[in-house]
Amino acid sequence: MSDMKKVPTDVKLENKIEKIYEDRETEMPEKKSKRWPLFFGLFVAVAALSGAYYAYDTLYASKHAITDNAYVGADIAGITPLIAAPVKEVRVSDTQHVAKGDILVVLDDTDAKLHLAQAEAGYQQSLRAVKALNATDKTLLAQIEGRKADQKRAEAQHEMAEANFAKAKIDLERRQTLVENGSVSGDELTMAETAFKNAEANLGAAEAALEAASAGLEAAEGQQMANAAMIEGASVENNPQVLVAKAQRDQAQVNLDRTVIRAPVDGVVSMRRVQVGERVQPGMRLMVVVPLDEVYVDANFKEVQLEKVEPGQSVTLHSDLYGSDVEFEGTVVGFSGGTGAAFSAVPAQNATGNWIKVVQRLPVRIALNPEQLKDHPLEVGLSMEADIHVAE
Repeated sequence: MSDMKKVPTDVKLENKIEKIYEDRETEMPEKKSKRWPLFFGLFVAVAALSGAYYAYDTLYASKHAITDNAYVGADIAGITPLIAAPVKEVRVSDTQHVAKGDILVVLDDTDAKLHLAQAEAGYQQSLRAVKALNATDKTLLAQIEGRKADQKRAEAQHEMAEANFAKAKIDLERRQTLVENGSVSGDELTMAETAFKNAEANLGAAEAALEAASAGLEAAEGQQMANAAMIEGASVENNPQVLVAKAQRDQAQVNLDRTVIRAPVDGVVSMRRVQVGERVQPGMRLMVVVPLDEVYVDANFKEVQLEKVEPGQSVTLHSDLYGSDVEFEGTVVGFSGGTGAAFSAVPAQNATGNWIKVVQRLPVRIALNPEQLKDHPLEVGLSMEADIHVAE
């Protein structure tokens, strides 16, 4: 009985299994037919995106180098005094527009005026001293002529003394010879001896006078040469002594002029630190003047973007200040001599074991259109977006 009951059960199980397989076989074609449109749609979408990217890269990206890592810069004029003096006036304040030549700061000029007066007095004194040297030169030339005359007189007297000495010597020798024969008395011999001694003394005096006259002439010529060396080859105005005094006077005048500090360029006053009454020193920064009509843009491009960038290419720029409605025109001026990392205060240490390559950025200087800056001025440090047309 038990076996007869199991037979129907097994038959039912087999029938169910067969039905399951039959259902699966009928469902599989239906599922395949539903998946095919999905795969085809995905393929079409990928192909469309790839084509769009290729078209973007070919038609636009390959012809433009774009970055938003760009900032406005300018050659800022630092205002520093060139002399030490107390501050008398400060005529400008931060954000004030100034023109080239406008007075910014006035320093106390009391000391500068005194130094100028002293230098002017020294200059006039040097003029008189050089004029006196010219007059002295004429006097010394006259003295030389007088010393020459004295020397000639001394030479003549010396020649006369030599002649007298020679005659007295001959007379003495003749009488000494005759006195032995008794032809000459002792008195005559004594007179001859006296005459010889007098002639010898006169010759010595004449020689001393001649030496004195020669020494006097040499001294006068030496004085005249020394005096002439100080005035030779130059007029009174071009004399070195006068030129030195004139330079000192001019320097004093320059220092007086420097008590008034003026704007070197047109621009806006910023970072004003000076106050009335404080004593400033040369090189101390008082403020800066930013020339807003001469600003430029430093755009930091990745090194992989610079293959086609060249000086002279046109640039389109937008400022975050004015938005996309205002478009600036620019021109590539050139490239920086190094990357920002190379010029940083603490350069990167790449010679280490855990080095990781990082794409570097190189600053590119872009000149802006001055006419556009008049309508839409840009301040230093503002963010910009730069688009270089590398296809040109």
